[in-house]
Amino acid sequence: MSQEIDILSRITADFASLREAEKKVAELIFSDIDFVTEASIGEIAARAGVSDASVTRFARAVGCSNVRDLKTRLTRALAAGRRFIQEAAPEDGPAVVYEIATQTLAVNRDLMAQADVAGAVERLDGARQILVFGAGGGSSMLAQEIQFRLVRLGYAISAYPQALLPRMVASTLDPEDVVVVLSVTGYTPEMVESARIARQYGAKVVAITSQGSPLAENADVVLPIAARETDFIYHPSASRYAMLAAIDVLALELALRHRERSRDKLRRLKLTLDAHRGGDNRQPLGD
Repeated sequence: MSQEIDILSRITADFASLREAEKKVAELIFSDIDFVTEASIGEIAARAGVSDASVTRFARAVGCSNVRDLKTRLTRALAAGRRFIQEAAPEDGPAVVYEIATQTLAVNRDLMAQADVAGAVERLDGARQILVFGAGGGSSMLAQEIQFRLVRLGYAISAYPQALLPRMVASTLDPEDVVVVLSVTGYTPEMVESARIARQYGAKVVAITSQGSPLAENADVVLPIAARETDFIYHPSASRYAMLAAIDVLALELALRHRERSRDKLRRLKLTLDAHRGGDNRQPLGD
């Protein structure tokens, strides 16, 4: 299914080719989009200082069928969030990266303290195989991160950081299998549906996601995360810190559950890496 182009991007791209009267309508939209979405054609024309016909021509010039269609598309643009349209006050330089990370981790530390970490660890430790699903930027990357954390501890684990493949894999699972599904919002359809399919075939689902989300409702164990997203949209999402911390908690608990085995495998891994790259004995294990 094709997606309708963002109307504000279309207006920006077409601005240079618009007539002078049409440019005035475009400038009014960028200066007061709320007014344009609510006003009549006559009110828009009067505010922009153009004729009613110019407003109609403008709508058609930017790919809309009429002014009503234009206003509908502008309303959709607003629904994405005002912070993506209007400039927010800038945060204080690079230090904000560390401040937001610290705040995010503090909030999620409290959430994790109340979560059923033991239940998640019990299911993962007893699994025939562990599969990790994630879609999108952060979740795709972190699906592979949890694979890297647990494979070094001796667990049979595979990551599927795609959209369609998790659905396919979920349909092949058995009751002895465990799926870890990553989604900050818990609303990504592919992740929710993959979790539902996995459970239909008896597999257990551990979700690292938002409480009360559709994904959480389709999981056996939920490790809740919360992200502090500000109006300063240029800062990368802090949700990655929350999810990474949850993954590290699982990896730590699983390592401690079998200390001797973990120590043996980590030592073997360290010896292999040292023979390959050299360096002192405090280098990370493969990172």
